[in-house]
Amino acid sequence: MGTQPQIRSFVAVGDSFTEGMSDLMPDGSYRGWADVLAARLADRSPDGFRYANLAVRGKLIGQIVEEQLPAAAALGADLVTLVGGLNDALRPGYDLARVCEQLEKAVATLAPSCGTLVLMKTPGRRGPVFDRYRPRMEELFSEIDAIGERHGALVVDLYTARSLADQRMWADDRLHLTSEAHARVAEAVWQRLGLERESDWEAPLRPSGAARWGSRRAADVRFARAHLFPWIGRRLTGRSSGDGRFGAQMDPASRTAYWVGPAAGGTGPVSGWSRLPDEDSRDASAGKPSAPGNG
Repeated sequence: MGTQPQIRSFVAVGDSFTEGMSDLMPDGSYRGWADVLAARLADRSPDGFRYANLAVRGKLIGQIVEEQLPAAAALGADLVTLVGGLNDALRPGYDLARVCEQLEKAVATLAPSCGTLVLMKTPGRRGPVFDRYRPRMEELFSEIDAIGERHGALVVDLYTARSLADQRMWADDRLHLTSEAHARVAEAVWQRLGLERESDWEAPLRPSGAARWGSRRAADVRFARAHLFPWIGRRLTGRSSGDGRFGAQMDPASRTAYWVGPAAGGTGPVSGWSRLPDEDSRDASAGKPSAPGNG
């Protein structure tokens, strides 16, 4: 597998997929694959580790470029992940060329500023609703492959993983992943970085008995009331679930990002990490990334 990369800093950019919905923690915060990956990377960085998750639910790729990219690029991280465009593909006025233009701009901005840039082809849930958007997603993912190749970015293919298409890997809102699925995404990125495999993230779930018709219909009703109708309402009124929100490590006043890191003597969950002194952020953005170059 070759020399394993030394990653001491990680910035995550994107929408709800990277924010961590619906991997809900007891305190009401979301964890998600990026936090899981950060904690694992910190375990192998005894000399210190820095992390910033700037992702915000509901964001379109243009909003990600405008609101998150400048702050992410300024940090000069060893590793940056960028996931975006799916929210655009779910909109009626979807314009593939426009989305790809924004993605190219994002990658061209981030790739020179970090050690390794990772893009993703996100997973899709099995079912008739998702099937309506499948052609759009496959066109988008083809472009992501091409953009990644042009800029030397790594691409993680989650879309073709049958395990992540399993309905049991998706939360009640049928749009976001469960805790188990987020852990698998973290493992997929971990392996794509060339790090030693710890589990088989593509392994299928054990077979389970089919739910009864009544149970399925009751679940459909709960889904419609709790998730589908509110989502349609936001679309009709031009609102987004991310309106007024900022990334977990984004300062709303200055629109700059800051690092968090593990407490002294251990790592633990990211939710318990502390904000690092501003000097650490300035030092990081002024220095060169320590991880190997992209590709």
